[in-house]
Amino acid sequence: MPTVHFTANLQRHVASPTIVVEGATVGEVLAAVFEQNPRLRGYVVDEQGAVRKHMNVFIDGVQLRDRAGTSDAVTPESEIYVIQALSGG
Repeated sequence: MPTVHFTANLQRHVASPTIVVEGATVGEVLAAVFEQNPRLRGYVVDEQGAVRKHMNVFIDGVQLRDRAGTSDAVTPESEIYVIQALSGG
């Protein structure tokens, strides 16, 4: 099953330990994560289920392509990283 990791800067706002869940797409995996941790949903996706602009998701080192539909495929061995994008000067 895919493993989902959350960076420390996101964990400061909401408890989000590394978790192993089932799913064949990023959307399915995130839905399984949110089922276990509903508070995390609002930080990662918007009201339509799209990944928020200030968040990045990487699957096996490759940035998520489908931010709106989260249809990127994952394998049972996938490592998914959910990262709060930081900006500034």
